[in-house]
Amino acid sequence: MLPLSARARPRPCCVLALLCFASAGATAGTTDAPQVAEVQFNDLFLQRPDGAHIDVSRFEKGNLAAPGTYRVDLYVNTNWLGRAEITLRQAGDNPNDVRPCFDRELLERVGVDLAKLSPEATQKLTGGSNACITLDALVPDATASFDNGEQRLDVSVPQAAMRLEARGYVDPRYWDNGVPAALLQYNASVYRADSEGASSTQAYVGLTAGLNAGPWRFRHNGNATYDTHGGTHYQSVQTSLQRSIARLKSQLVIGDAFTDGAMFDSVGFRGVQLSSDERMYPESQRGYAPTIRGIAPSNSLVQVRQNGNIIYTANVATGPFEINDLYPTGYGGDLDVSVTAADGSVETFKVPYASAVNSLRPGITHFSVTAGQYRNPLISGKPVLFQATIQHGVTNLITGYGGVTVAQGYLAGVAGAALNTELGAFSLDVTQANTDLPGQAARHGQSVKIAYSKLLTSTNTNIAVAAYRYSSSGYLGLQDAMQLRENNSGGPDALMSGGIQRGQFQVTLNQSLPDGFGSFYVSGSTVNYWNRGGSDTQFQAGYNNKFRRINYGVSASRQFDITRGRWDNRVMLNVSIPLNIGAKSVYSTTSVQRDSNGSMSIQQALSGSLGVDNAVNYGVNVARTSGGGAGATTDVGGNVAYLSPYATLTANASKGTGFTQYGGGMSGGMVAYGGGVAFTPTMGETVAIVEAKDAGGARVTSGAGLRIDPFGHALVSSLQPFETNEIEIDPKGLPMSVELKSSSQHVAPTAGAVVRLKFETEGGGRAVLLRVRMADGQPVPFGAQVMDVGGQNVGTVAQEGRIVLRGVHADAATLSVRWGDTAVEGCTVSYRLPVAVRGNTQRWTDAEATCRN
Repeated sequence: MLPLSARARPRPCCVLALLCFASAGATAGTTDAPQVAEVQFNDLFLQRPDGAHIDVSRFEKGNLAAPGTYRVDLYVNTNWLGRAEITLRQAGDNPNDVRPCFDRELLERVGVDLAKLSPEATQKLTGGSNACITLDALVPDATASFDNGEQRLDVSVPQAAMRLEARGYVDPRYWDNGVPAALLQYNASVYRADSEGASSTQAYVGLTAGLNAGPWRFRHNGNATYDTHGGTHYQSVQTSLQRSIARLKSQLVIGDAFTDGAMFDSVGFRGVQLSSDERMYPESQRGYAPTIRGIAPSNSLVQVRQNGNIIYTANVATGPFEINDLYPTGYGGDLDVSVTAADGSVETFKVPYASAVNSLRPGITHFSVTAGQYRNPLISGKPVLFQATIQHGVTNLITGYGGVTVAQGYLAGVAGAALNTELGAFSLDVTQANTDLPGQAARHGQSVKIAYSKLLTSTNTNIAVAAYRYSSSGYLGLQDAMQLRENNSGGPDALMSGGIQRGQFQVTLNQSLPDGFGSFYVSGSTVNYWNRGGSDTQFQAGYNNKFRRINYGVSASRQFDITRGRWDNRVMLNVSIPLNIGAKSVYSTTSVQRDSNGSMSIQQALSGSLGVDNAVNYGVNVARTSGGGAGATTDVGGNVAYLSPYATLTANASKGTGFTQYGGGMSGGMVAYGGGVAFTPTMGETVAIVEAKDAGGARVTSGAGLRIDPFGHALVSSLQPFETNEIEIDPKGLPMSVELKSSSQHVAPTAGAVVRLKFETEGGGRAVLLRVRMADGQPVPFGAQVMDVGGQNVGTVAQEGRIVLRGVHADAATLSVRWGDTAVEGCTVSYRLPVAVRGNTQRWTDAEATCRN
């Protein structure tokens, strides 16, 4: 980054060599404290026997900067705080003593507590003088050092003089709203299966489109589905306009969205919502989507629905699968998971989605206010909806919370408290609900819920959530109440097919065993009802361990198959062995599974990756199934995924007894903005566009396999909003002719922002290694200064008369070489380069020339 009023060229790389022979030195850069401004070198260490004298005086000034205004990275006590504009001025009569000036605004930005300043320092800030006030004159023992090469200001302030702020705090004034942009995220897949003469094709395209303008974010989320038998349908999941409200630490949403589900079940609405956004708090002050596990009998299509909306879809390979990257649409509302196998069979099961214990730090308040229409694709009406909730941390021990929900014919209120104790975190709340039913008696009831979570450090047991809920026969949640009001002709108990819940227990437990003994997990739920017998119980349990390089695990599951109307019990053994074939690891996985029908299956799979950045992932598998009252079957399948610079491409196929299946998919995103269009194979909510001219091929360390494209762009996805993100470019892969002025930048974006980060580069032409000798055949003196015809410094002579030139565009040029002040201590070199090879940006151009007096 160049100064606004002056340009100072960076130090030559050979200064590192010269420093080795310094006879006296001082810290380079500008500081508040008086320091030695110059160093002296003994040039005899660099002079050849009987060689010319070398003038190294230009290296004695250190890393000096000219007075002026600079845009810099601000570091305080080694922590990055953002970018700031600073002023450098000359101190006294010494032109080499240039220091940063501090005023009230910069002190506040640094984090100094102005109330702790001395009366003399306060007088200097308010005196109205135009004099340059240095940091050490305001805060004792504080220093400020400016690095001209890196364009950064390092400030050190004693902790006693700083404001008390949480770790990771970024002042909202410096949150970046990004640039105006249009976004598109897509996830498309097609699935084709032929089974016993019957064919079916399913296709899915999920889209998230958006527009950014200042702090406002417009988003539309929807999906189009196609089925051979059902035709084509488009479903609009939600359309909304939203923005961050920094003063309230909240998000304003206008349009379609979901309530948070912290106290009541999460439901869809169309209207207006203002709710706290915990991400606006520093990471150290922040207080849940569940992990979905299942078993795919073949290459299968997995779809996840919540409240009737498709929120996730993916093609999975044969064997166990795990989905742990759901975007949370709330903290409540069970997930309906369907697994469509290659032979057309469909298995479905539910995953409980329960809220965590509602504890907050003392003094922290979370709130949510929603007003609009209740939105549910399962009912045709649009009843009015109002909901308000509040949580407040009273002390370290107690958090109180409560809320109210009002809808057409429905009123519910909840009150409760959460306790953080040595025995764990408890919460207890009571909900009262009244429902008016047309033509029927009103229903009144209560629901009592107690939840518990605890990490038992003595046994390393993590009880993520354990909750029990009891509801009286007259209690109805909002979703049940709205459906019953619409379908009131069936009588008081005509509540869908699930019945009226009485008691529900949920638990998720993870246990780590002593070293060498592995770990196990248990999760499940059981529900009983008022109007039907029996209990719906489902669970998953597993044990995992490793023996040397061999990983193995045993798991068991019980879940209700809605399509077949019966329980499905399964037990599985998995063994994974890394084979290390060549330079890449290949994993061999063996799975043995037995279900409640007595069916036994054995699956063998090989998986691995290819490419420099592991951009290609592949897998092949073969399975044999027998028993269970059916004949033995065999099927073979494979899948491959390619993470290209622009999109993620997938393909899969399988063939077995009586069926053939194949499918494919493509996912990714794109952003259009004032500087062009950028693409990415994976896209998150908040992104950064990296611009680095002529740096195509350089790797961006913020993403796996992410590189600058030929147009000088890279799209970094999944930035963390409201906190510091570092974006770094690895020069490895950079064209030889291009040099980065800075390899990293920091940014703190707001949620949904598209931030633009421009990395300054030099070069773009050819990289030249020029070997220069004098007329008598001796090399040009080491350390001599090289200048172009305009008098600009372009390099320094290295060993054996070598000169490194970057960004050379002309095939011929003349350079001036100086190693002293006299007329005889210099020469002129004219060179002509060989014809450039088209596209040759990764190699040096070698040339030789003679330097003549």
